[in-house]
Amino acid sequence: MSSSKDGKRFFNTTAKKGEIHELKQELKTPDKAKKKDVVKKVIAAMTVGYDVAPLFPDVVNCMQTDDMELKKLVYLYLINYAKTQPDLTLMAVNTFVKDSLDPSPLIRALAVRTMGCIRVDKITEYLCDPLDRCLKDSDPYVRKTSAVCVAKLYDISPELVEERGFLDNLKDMISDANPMVVANSVAALSEIHSMSGKPVFELTSQTVMKLLAALNECTEWGQVFILDSLVDYSPKDSKDAESVIERIIPRLQHANCAVVLSALKVILKFLRFVSDEDFKGPMVKKLAAPLVTLLNTEPQVQYVALRNINIIIQRHKEILQNNIKVFFCKYNDPIYVKMEKLEALIKLANAENIDQLLLEFKEYSTEIDVDFVRKSVRAIGRCAVSIAESAQKCIDVLLGLIETRVNYVVQEAVIVIKDIFRKYPNKYESIISTLCENLDTLDEPEAKASMVWIIGEYADRIDNADELLETFLETFPEETSPVQLQLLTATVKLFLKKPTEKPQEMIQLVLSNATQETDNPDLRDRAYIYWRLLSTDPEAAKDVILSEKPVIADDTASLDPEMLDGLLANIGTLASVYQKLPDTFVARVRPAVQLAAGDFQAPTLDDGGAGQDPARAEQSAPVPDMPDLLGGLGDLEVSAPAPAAAAAAAPVDLMGDLLSLDVGGPAAQPAAQPPAGGSDPFGLDSLGGAPAAAPAVATQEPSLPVLLTVEKGKGLEVSGRLERRQGQVSYELSFRNATQQPLDGLMIQFNKNSFGLAPAGALQVPPIAPGASQRTSLPMSVDPQAATPAPAKPVLQVAIKCNQLGVLYLADSVNLAAVLMEDGAMQYAQFQQVWVKAPAANTQQQQLSSGGKTLEGCVQSLQGSGLFASGSGAFGAHLSGKFTLGALALVEVSAPQNGLVQVTCKSQRVDLLPLLMAHVGKALA
Repeated sequence: MSSSKDGKRFFNTTAKKGEIHELKQELKTPDKAKKKDVVKKVIAAMTVGYDVAPLFPDVVNCMQTDDMELKKLVYLYLINYAKTQPDLTLMAVNTFVKDSLDPSPLIRALAVRTMGCIRVDKITEYLCDPLDRCLKDSDPYVRKTSAVCVAKLYDISPELVEERGFLDNLKDMISDANPMVVANSVAALSEIHSMSGKPVFELTSQTVMKLLAALNECTEWGQVFILDSLVDYSPKDSKDAESVIERIIPRLQHANCAVVLSALKVILKFLRFVSDEDFKGPMVKKLAAPLVTLLNTEPQVQYVALRNINIIIQRHKEILQNNIKVFFCKYNDPIYVKMEKLEALIKLANAENIDQLLLEFKEYSTEIDVDFVRKSVRAIGRCAVSIAESAQKCIDVLLGLIETRVNYVVQEAVIVIKDIFRKYPNKYESIISTLCENLDTLDEPEAKASMVWIIGEYADRIDNADELLETFLETFPEETSPVQLQLLTATVKLFLKKPTEKPQEMIQLVLSNATQETDNPDLRDRAYIYWRLLSTDPEAAKDVILSEKPVIADDTASLDPEMLDGLLANIGTLASVYQKLPDTFVARVRPAVQLAAGDFQAPTLDDGGAGQDPARAEQSAPVPDMPDLLGGLGDLEVSAPAPAAAAAAAPVDLMGDLLSLDVGGPAAQPAAQPPAGGSDPFGLDSLGGAPAAAPAVATQEPSLPVLLTVEKGKGLEVSGRLERRQGQVSYELSFRNATQQPLDGLMIQFNKNSFGLAPAGALQVPPIAPGASQRTSLPMSVDPQAATPAPAKPVLQVAIKCNQLGVLYLADSVNLAAVLMEDGAMQYAQFQQVWVKAPAANTQQQQLSSGGKTLEGCVQSLQGSGLFASGSGAFGAHLSGKFTLGALALVEVSAPQNGLVQVTCKSQRVDLLPLLMAHVGKALA
């Protein structure tokens, strides 16, 4: 209790004026106990978000101590602030090197761990010698810590790790006598292997035997590392696979679920190499018990286990075929567990257990939770489709549910009965009359569409089919697209099967509405096709529309075989929970720190005017990288970003990229050459490689939007906008000094952004007198390393440093015309190929004002904004563009109606769709 209260008192203090100065003085005290308390105060302030970077030299001076607790506190501070003070961090290098030679293994390990966590390039070379010694240290604790440090160093400098032979050291450590050293070495090699994309870690039969020998004595997470690495090993023959399986089987009894799932993953892979059925049969039976045990844990673990089980039973139903009762839902199961259990029951259904399952599903269909009831009814239909012998039993259960007259139960039953009709044509049509009696209960689009399909498909067997369809046609304009499409097809089927006077009137009405009163291109095109078919060749229309349909199968939850193999190799990981391959949501590039527009200024402890200190940016979680979602792009000759594997992966930095401002001089990037052709549109020469001469203030030039007001900028107003000039991006900036002192030393830094934009040279701004303004043009480069690894807010997050005002932060919305490149034109055939393959997730559609323009006028306006006309189709004009880093932008604009156009945008980058739509709207207005 006393230690808890002692810790709280450091966090209960509030920032007071002059506290930085007070802490500076207190850190100089010779009293060790008091000094430790002061460092704890500093760490507490740092933890709650106050900027204590000005104390860096004073805290570093506290490193020279024998007190382990104080040393740990100082190292923690160093890890957090080293990136903002790289030069001062060099002061601590000698202490690190000295600590790596300390008699205490705890201090040696602490020193090498901290040096690995300080992600500053300047001290990387100083880390190598201590790391080399610690990798061969006599104490296993130091060796295991050093193994992980190699992976961290590889993230910073892969070449240095390879040159110093650290990879060979890690491979040698697999033979270490200590199992934890072996486990950490495997973990480090696996991480490096995934980062580099090269075969860094190759398993042989001798290596596997060493890993299996260490397996029994490892901690639980060490066992997970070793088991996960064994998945990459391919046994030489059946006997080799059997030997490995027998060594791993005891891990199935482990108390840690992660160990159990990792062991299952390895065993399932190695069973594929076993040819002896006498060995394989009993082994498969042994796998059921650990899976059943996982279902007797807390709900969250049950859910993860069920997600993995649903993958396993798609390939190996025999494992749990006789254990279906463990998947029966309990009344107190959370809904997410019930849904996964239901999915497992559907996959395990067969002719032997269908009676038992139908009783369960019928019981579930009377539950209170509507979503669970819907899925239970749908489960009955899926069983009917997949198990022919059970179809009649399923129909009987569904009819019993329809008789309950519960609205959502009836509607779900109609939906699944439509699938049963498609699977077994001309077999169960006797129940249509029962369905028609419940038309008044149908109010959901999918249920309506299913019922309309049934009426149209069996129009010749339903006496009053025309009357039934007529009730739906009364609300045709208000119906959703799926219902309208089914009504159109059903009416045409009715006309072809019963070409009497009333169906003729109905077909004319529905075709007229579908071609003239709708904005849906799919509905309109289908109506035109039907109209042309019926008017030219009714017999051909019969052959097309009334042709036999292919028999359906229940593949709603089935995975592609290749994807299933990939997921089985990732059992026990997040991929098995998402049921997506890791490459679709894991970025093997270093994540950038994302800052919200309003979160740039971190609170600082008031130093009472003792000195200026750079503000600390707050950190937010990075967004996982997303894959290339436009399926057709792989076949096209378009430039693309550098592959993700080319950049090293890294843990999230504690400090944002904006805080790596080089306060000692200009950026190290080469200055861009001035654009050819003389002066820019504003009359100013490009300042990309020019000396620091004062650009003239041109008040007559177009004004720039204000990005940082005088109030937020501490007296400095910043205006700016991205522009595109002669194929290059430039940042037009204007600075106005509203303070009473000259401002100088202006520097600029950009956070990682969606477009890979970074300064191509130093910011050239002379001293700004009080009340004066200066305007400049900053050339920008496009660097894949400066891009966010995943969709993020498409804004520029900028830090500007001034000698007098410190670091200021601002966010600027992106002028899309500046980041649309000149080589974005596409041939129409190429455009169509990509457009068709683009998934719905990469599409955004919206009605925009045409600004009174014709379709040709709209195209001309968009062509002047960075887009290129590709051609025209049935739905309107098509335009293409290409963002920096190669992401395509595809736009379709319909013909204007009543001053509005339907605009559809598609892009590889989902995060850029709203910006692209706004750009199109601005160009058309």
